[in-house]
Amino acid sequence: MTETIRDTSIRSAPSAASKPAASSALPGWEVGIAPFDLISMTFFAVGVGIVTGIGAYIFRTLIGLIHNLFFLQKWSIAFDASVFTPINPWGPWVILVPAVGAIGVTFIIANLAPEAKGHGVPEVMDAIYYNGGRIRPIVAIAKSLASALAIGSGAAVGREGPIIQIGSAIGSTLGQIVRMPAGQRITLVAAGAGAGIAATFNTPIGGVLFAIELMLPEVSVNTFLPVAAATGTATFIGRLIFGPQPAFKVPQIDALSLAHPDVALVTLCLYILLGALCGVAAAAFIKTLHVAEDMLEKIPGRYTRHILGMLLVGGLIYTLRETYGHYFVEGAGYSTIQAILNRWDAGAWMLGLLFVCKLFATSTSLGAGSSGGIFSPSLFMGSTLGAAFATIAALLMPGLGLDVPAFAMVGMGAMVGGGTGAAMTAVTMIFEMTLDYHIVLPMILAVAAGLGVRRALSRENIYTAKLVGRGHVIPKALHANMFLVRAAKDVMEKGFSLVPAEMRLDAFLQRPEHRHGMRHVIVTNGDRIMGTVRINTGLHSTATELGPGTSFGDVANKRFTIVRAHDVAFDVITRLWRRNGAMALVVRDDYPKFHLPRPADVIGIITKEHVADAVAAGIHTFPRPSSGQQ
Repeated sequence: MTETIRDTSIRSAPSAASKPAASSALPGWEVGIAPFDLISMTFFAVGVGIVTGIGAYIFRTLIGLIHNLFFLQKWSIAFDASVFTPINPWGPWVILVPAVGAIGVTFIIANLAPEAKGHGVPEVMDAIYYNGGRIRPIVAIAKSLASALAIGSGAAVGREGPIIQIGSAIGSTLGQIVRMPAGQRITLVAAGAGAGIAATFNTPIGGVLFAIELMLPEVSVNTFLPVAAATGTATFIGRLIFGPQPAFKVPQIDALSLAHPDVALVTLCLYILLGALCGVAAAAFIKTLHVAEDMLEKIPGRYTRHILGMLLVGGLIYTLRETYGHYFVEGAGYSTIQAILNRWDAGAWMLGLLFVCKLFATSTSLGAGSSGGIFSPSLFMGSTLGAAFATIAALLMPGLGLDVPAFAMVGMGAMVGGGTGAAMTAVTMIFEMTLDYHIVLPMILAVAAGLGVRRALSRENIYTAKLVGRGHVIPKALHANMFLVRAAKDVMEKGFSLVPAEMRLDAFLQRPEHRHGMRHVIVTNGDRIMGTVRINTGLHSTATELGPGTSFGDVANKRFTIVRAHDVAFDVITRLWRRNGAMALVVRDDYPKFHLPRPADVIGIITKEHVADAVAAGIHTFPRPSSGQQ
């Protein structure tokens, strides 16, 4: 009776618990379902894009209808959000309009879908990371009705958050009707989100980047192509209905003239300073929103809370109308943004006042229980902050010839990028919404500065902060799974024992070199591999209960798999998962493909603990700062 031991290294780790191959420890993450091919997923995504594009039209039509009924007392769907609302025939009674809308919004949310409350994107992210991409179909209907009623009746929220949630619910519903793996369902959820952004703002590239930066846990051709197909389709539908024009009309601007390098350098520094200021403002927005939610939550009764909050908003818009001629912060606020881009001659103090008013109105609306997005309010606040900054800088440095609309656009991007954490999305969407290429360079630098400052002041962005409060952490970066491309020979452990099946277990454990630590054993039966055994503390404890006659053949685990030295870790993990295997045996690369390996052919072993070590090594490729910053 012989025993061969090769360079055994001691590891102390618990045994992996066995589970059926088709089970999952996460809700909604059922496994074992055959995936669809890429062509089928692309066709599904096109369907999501078509339905989302039509849904965007219906949603905007509802907003126009409700807005005209509430503010103008007329039955019409014609509504241009970029034009200031005329004087309301209600007079001072307009203060009650947002409160009346709040009653309907609260009823819809309470009776149809609580998920429709708030700005929508956190609920989509929560479904992606914690529920396998499952969103109830009723959410699409409830969100459409609640948000249209909220925006149309004057709540200071945006329409992009709702259409993101609506598009995501459409994608998720298709992914549940057509049975598919959770990963592919999540792809359709992200495709619906990107399609919603693209159809709403006429920004196909921005829609794709939004899905990549904030929605997709994994980026590859299998996820990118469906998302691109959905956003492209939704953009086409949107352009057929709304026209090809960008979201905002921007006059000819001079963002950064390179004719005078010294002036251009100073101007570029001012753009960066504006970006940093927007980062502070974005952190203040995040903090103010959650303070408002906490304070208003103390008011008993959801109807009472929402009505009181919207009475404050109604009072604010009426005061602005009586004092300065327009409601300004009512609804999405596109009219104010467009006025600023059209070189509205407003003083810095007025622009700063509108920033504060929008901050208050949006935080109060969402904190009280309204339904709508934060993207448009961020654009509003960024444009007012950028225009105010440029106005003051122009007074201090008149020789620079600063262009106020250019700074307003850069402020829009920096505020959105800083607040949401989606830097590439912010840069691309502002460019697509304005179609002015000269803004790209200062936009990139300002968004980077805004994002850096906001991260220094607030670890969470405006979307993840809400989820962290629930104990649901969302990844803030996409990491390439570098450990998955490591070869098996780089992951394996060379120390293992070849033990005959007839050897008694107690005799093996009584040897001094085997009394402590971890041992990996390959059980042999002549020139054949019979199974594997992991000798750990638990097996030492139960060895006496098994009886003195127990042999390695009696306890051998036959769930193992064979891999070659240059097989990548991804294939090793896949084989272990499919067999619910405890161990992978690594053989030489030149071993014949259709022959059973012999014990002497094994050069190493890989267990789930080795896989975990490889994962940890891959994560440390991009270490996080010790201070806890993102």
